Amino acid sequence: MNKSILSNAVNIETMRNTKQFLLPDLKKAAKRQEYDIYPTFDIAGPIYTGYKALANWIIACNHDIVIDGYSGVYWDVLICNLNDEFAASNIQANWINVNKALKPESIIHEITANYDGGDDPLFGKLYDGELSDFFDVEKLKSLKPEPNKLNILYGAGAALAGWKCTLLYIDVPKNEIQFRSRANTICNLGEKLPSDPKNQYKRFYFIDWPVLNKHKKQLLPAIDVIIDEQRINEISWATGDTLRNGLKTMSSHMFRARPWFEPGVWGGQWIKNNINGLNKDVVNYAWSFELIAPENGILLQSGNNILEVSLDTLLLLDNEAILGKAAARFGDAFPIRFDFLDTFDGGNLSLQCHPSVEYIKNNFGEDFTQDETYYILDAEPGAEVYLGFQENINKQQFRSVLENSFEQNEPVEIKDYVQTFPATRHDLFLIPNGTVHCSGKNNMVLEISATPYIFTFKMYDWLRPDLSGNPRTLNIDRAFENLNFERKGDVVTETLISKQTTLKKGHDWEIINLSTHPEHFYAIERFEFDTEITEDTNNQCHVLSLVEGESIAVITNDREQVIHYAETFIIPAAVKSYTLKNTGKTRVKVVKAFVKDECC
Repeated sequence: MNKSILSNAVNIETMRNTKQFLLPDLKKAAKRQEYDIYPTFDIAGPIYTGYKALANWIIACNHDIVIDGYSGVYWDVLICNLNDEFAASNIQANWINVNKALKPESIIHEITANYDGGDDPLFGKLYDGELSDFFDVEKLKSLKPEPNKLNILYGAGAALAGWKCTLLYIDVPKNEIQFRSRANTICNLGEKLPSDPKNQYKRFYFIDWPVLNKHKKQLLPAIDVIIDEQRINEISWATGDTLRNGLKTMSSHMFRARPWFEPGVWGGQWIKNNINGLNKDVVNYAWSFELIAPENGILLQSGNNILEVSLDTLLLLDNEAILGKAAARFGDAFPIRFDFLDTFDGGNLSLQCHPSVEYIKNNFGEDFTQDETYYILDAEPGAEVYLGFQENINKQQFRSVLENSFEQNEPVEIKDYVQTFPATRHDLFLIPNGTVHCSGKNNMVLEISATPYIFTFKMYDWLRPDLSGNPRTLNIDRAFENLNFERKGDVVTETLISKQTTLKKGHDWEIINLSTHPEHFYAIERFEFDTEITEDTNNQCHVLSLVEGESIAVITNDREQVIHYAETFIIPAAVKSYTLKNTGKTRVKVVKAFVKDECC
């Protein structure tokens, strides 16, 4: 890749197919009065910016270097920028690409054939091997430094060569990886050319990211420098000690993940109208990834400089500090997901269901499934949620109607088969696996769910094309292998509409239990208070969102941080106890989810 192509911000944007803004390189301290799309966590130790400072640091090491990293790195641009800085000091580096030691593409395809899903446009199976499976051991051994030179071995997997030297690691946020993929500017592991972005994402999710995460976990204690490369020509970086110490501090305090936002065919206008700082030049926003741990990052700040690493780095370093007793079951996998589904002035979601625990394990390799709930953050009058079957549902007739609709492009009167319920603020609808459901239009849904997030079997999508004008993929066969037809009639009202009861009460506060389904491994509660409330974690991670009110202060281990309306935040298990203080003028409501003790 020619560096001149990427020498200014305008051309950089051609390397990412999105209307979302790049993360700014600086963030000045200021008191916010609203939702923050760039939430940071202050750490001790400096964060540096720029290739010049990094080149000087490398030169000062005065020995060989390994630069490992995640998928999606623009390695050619990195090399060009560092070479420019080395040249200013009359130094010429000997760059060695670890890709020389990769197995042939044909062999890699054989290794991954049982996991890449073949012709399935959406799904594969999680690869259970290691990054080393992609490399030829003898070729790795042949990658040797030359005497009396600044040797730099680089690329994803470079540390596998076993050089005993300084280790740098480059991270790229998952959203930026996808934006680069959509621009056809990056490749999957072991591939020489980009593939279709949807196929590329499937390969990322099921093969590349799992092995790269295992590799990162192995390297994390030894990393000497961590680099955030998402701005392409303007990096930020910190020492490994600064990173590890910062993550350790974060593990005992409240923090937020960096959310990211995406348009969709059914998307609405609530996010555009209520969350500032986003690019408004989009047709809508359908999703906010408030907390989808496999794809969110965390922003570390020192002075005005910020550096992003993947959220799962926290768990890779110390999952027990984050998850507490739930770490025994979930390990490095964060179990709970919070995200927004915005259909205000938009459309209905597709009619869908999610796989059973056995099905998702056997077919996709996941250890737990996509059990969901819809918490209604906001709704217009007349808004509805589609949930459960009508009492007189006929399985074969329903399937026949759906298949005919798909083949003949004919509309279906879905309400003849599926129940609808009025949706109002603070309602909670329960969606255990196998339940037919979708949000109707004019809802702002806070989805409180188990973390798996791509395993949606669509049965009917209102005859809509996607935003590119192409037909959306349906999975009628998979849906009917998982649908629970006993969830019909009064059973739906009795078991899938959450019952809200008071657990505890004080002079100006109340804790409400929002019942979940027995198949949900997580519980949901809500704090309602005028002044403040203190809660123990009981060795559990709590995920929370301010669902009513202006703002609160969250106090964890003598650090006070501000949360505004609709922001999601995390209290690690290691916090032990925290206080929420109302800093607004009206009573506040904070919803909380955590793993049930009996499910740890």
